[in-house]
Amino acid sequence: MCGIIGFTGTLDAKAVLTEGLAELEYRGYDSAGIAYVTKQGIKTIKTAGKVSCLKEKVESIKEQDQTTCGIGHTRWATHGGVSDINSHPHTAGRVTLIHNGIIENYQKLQAELEKKGKKPISQTDTEIAAMVIDDYYEGDPIKAIKNAVKCLQGAYAFLIMFQEFPGKIYCIRNGSPLVATYTEKGAIIASDMVALIKYSKDYFVLPEHHIATLTTDGIKITNLLDQPVEPKMLHVNWDMASARKGGYDYFMLKEIHEQPEALRRTITPRLKQGLPDFEEDNIGDDIFQGLNKIVITACGTAMHAGLIGRNLIEKLTRVPVTVEIASEFRYQDPIIDENTLVLVISQSGETADTLAALRLAKEKGAKTLSIVNVKGSSIARESDYVLYTHAGPEIAVASTKAYIVQLAALYLFAMRFAYVTNKITKEETKKMTEEFTCVISQVEKMISCDEQVEEIAACLVKTEDLFFIGRGLDYALSCEGSIKLKEVSYIHSEAYAAGELKHGTISLITDNVPVIAIATQKDVYVKTISNVKEVRSRGAKVILITRQDAVIDASLCDHIITIPKVDDIFAPFCAAVALQYIAYYAAVKRGLNVDQPRNLAKSVTVE
Repeated sequence: MCGIIGFTGTLDAKAVLTEGLAELEYRGYDSAGIAYVTKQGIKTIKTAGKVSCLKEKVESIKEQDQTTCGIGHTRWATHGGVSDINSHPHTAGRVTLIHNGIIENYQKLQAELEKKGKKPISQTDTEIAAMVIDDYYEGDPIKAIKNAVKCLQGAYAFLIMFQEFPGKIYCIRNGSPLVATYTEKGAIIASDMVALIKYSKDYFVLPEHHIATLTTDGIKITNLLDQPVEPKMLHVNWDMASARKGGYDYFMLKEIHEQPEALRRTITPRLKQGLPDFEEDNIGDDIFQGLNKIVITACGTAMHAGLIGRNLIEKLTRVPVTVEIASEFRYQDPIIDENTLVLVISQSGETADTLAALRLAKEKGAKTLSIVNVKGSSIARESDYVLYTHAGPEIAVASTKAYIVQLAALYLFAMRFAYVTNKITKEETKKMTEEFTCVISQVEKMISCDEQVEEIAACLVKTEDLFFIGRGLDYALSCEGSIKLKEVSYIHSEAYAAGELKHGTISLITDNVPVIAIATQKDVYVKTISNVKEVRSRGAKVILITRQDAVIDASLCDHIITIPKVDDIFAPFCAAVALQYIAYYAAVKRGLNVDQPRNLAKSVTVE
């Protein structure tokens, strides 16, 4: 949820921290703060508002302290309202701390501390964590941290400075991510690689329940038994430009335009002799043997990708697939065993509920395959098999290119599964694969329809309620279109299976209520158009998304968006672009911050 960064070295720490927080702001933008080492001790500057507010506050200080060591935080509020006092860093006695995560037992800990006469000044669980560490501190930082984490329940990534150890930063995590690197200019650690890429493309993920000590000379890692641990180094193949807007008004628009290239990077390396192939992913065909059930589990947009994946996998393989919301799956007693494949989808690879669902699946003996975008992430490390998508960094909170490459990975999986199990022939697989590669150029064509969609989106500026309808793949796509619109434009929208309208929901259709109808599937096209007629007769304004070759009665809709000619099963790739544009331009026309919608953060690393 929150963005955190720490640096100690030879550079100006305040500049490193504030610049890093600007890169991390998509993880949280309620408030921001830094703490840094000076000759007089640790100094803290923090404020409610965005990182730009923090920068102004830092620059307004007349007496600029020289510092080469500090920690910084940009917050997505969980405990306590948005205020200066609730902003991080928090100091308790000799301890200054920033935190990403949630301490679940903070109230119990607070009560115990208050019995000792120690009361917090903020409303945050983070200050309680700092107080617990300080309570255990007797001159040995690592001993205090080890004793404190025994008491803490929940998810956390801590960066900690001790007054008596200037120039050192201590770090530990449980669940919440931390990545780090060391260069000749110093040691740097953060919640996301975007804050590190300026300094190095090589990094490591701090293992859970290990303590990292950052100094100007390097990074030392030990486990909780004080045994040294050598981290596994990883490498990213993107650069700083990928995390910049590149002339676009918003990251979301830039990332919509990056989708064809993201698809190429995800699809092309996995094609050999015209067939999907996962050899370079170290996924052998034995993964498909003996499967009698697949469970797809994910959250939000990733779960919507799973809905489309289910449709395709079942269609091609005839193996039953269920799609479970990860936050529900983890609290069920799912019926899974060694003949079940649990397919986990997460852009960040750190989604808390999805990670917990993965762990539950492994406990029950199921095979696990993750589709993630971040190398070395927790979900990737803990899965039996990993299919990395190659979207590159996605900065906008609303997912676009990460979603479309998740679809691509699911399609490749479905085709390989069907081929290996002889559900489709080699010739049929090659033909399908060839058609799939053509989708990339069709998505490029779809991206050029932005001006048309912008005009249509202008009609939604004053809309408060909107409905999506579709059948089959189009219904699964409607779910994604609806959440995208809600996320960035704040228009209340709901997605309904078109055939369910008469079973209650058509009562919500009144004069001038917009309905976005998706009709790209030939086998249910007539049925969907029948549902369009139903809402039209009740006064709805209809935006129809359909195929170029469809026979359309223009009187049935107010606006038509057509997608390029593709096979029905590949239509979601093109239609998704139209839905992304609708959400984007509706938000722009309403004067909203598209990249940073209210109350949302990019990675949900806590429950």
